[in-house]
Amino acid sequence: MAATVTHDTLTTDSDQMFDKKTWMGGVEPMKVSYGKLMMWFFLISDTFTFSALLVTYGLIRYSYPAWDPAIYGEVFKFSNLYWPSPEHVYNSVPFLHGVDLPLIFVGIMTFILIFSSVTMVLAVEAGHRMDRADVEKYMLWTILGGFTFLGSQAWEWSHFIHGTETGTTISEIINGQTIQRTIFGANLVENQYGPPAFADLFFFITGFHGTHVFSGVVLNILIFYRAATGLYDRRGHYEMVEKVGLYWHFVDLVWVFVFTFFYLV
Repeated sequence: MAATVTHDTLTTDSDQMFDKKTWMGGVEPMKVSYGKLMMWFFLISDTFTFSALLVTYGLIRYSYPAWDPAIYGEVFKFSNLYWPSPEHVYNSVPFLHGVDLPLIFVGIMTFILIFSSVTMVLAVEAGHRMDRADVEKYMLWTILGGFTFLGSQAWEWSHFIHGTETGTTISEIINGQTIQRTIFGANLVENQYGPPAFADLFFFITGFHGTHVFSGVVLNILIFYRAATGLYDRRGHYEMVEKVGLYWHFVDLVWVFVFTFFYLV
């Protein structure tokens, strides 16, 4: 009788321990920690958001005709009648005023972001080795890459908003009269490059991605500070570096698709 009571008590304690671990994130499906699993869930949900934005861009983009030399002339000109060619819009580089370098600057931006992803991989690997010095070193390089990308994107935005020196002349019919005026740069109402939707999508999608990059830089700075103060050494692991690394790789991967849609297609 006593043995039966003891057995029932042990079973009850075991069940309570299991329930406690379940609710506190102690159970690790596929041997993935609770925090890392939640990061994956967040990235999947964010993937749907970016996918919806890029699909929307594609649908609007292909609702407009492309520039055709046989119809619109041999020399390309900006017009709201057709979607602009990326190599004519993104053809400037800082400190090289007046030099036509199609997609060179955005290519450099892409290289910087991919390079920062490499340094993040090295930081995660250093964390697995419990090498604090290397974690700090590679996190600094990653932060520097993020800031450089953001600075480059800020310059591209300012150039896009300012526009070219000549602008684009358009004709409008107002009160039955045809009036010509010149548009410089771009805003959310009109732009010199093409249909209004072109600038709207550029600002929204690249700005949304830029916000993610900025958030990633802030997180990287926080992780660097905690690593430098020895917090992860005291914890006995550098898993937080890996979690933030997942987010940073995601941001880099999304840029590859944004780059393809906006600058290559």
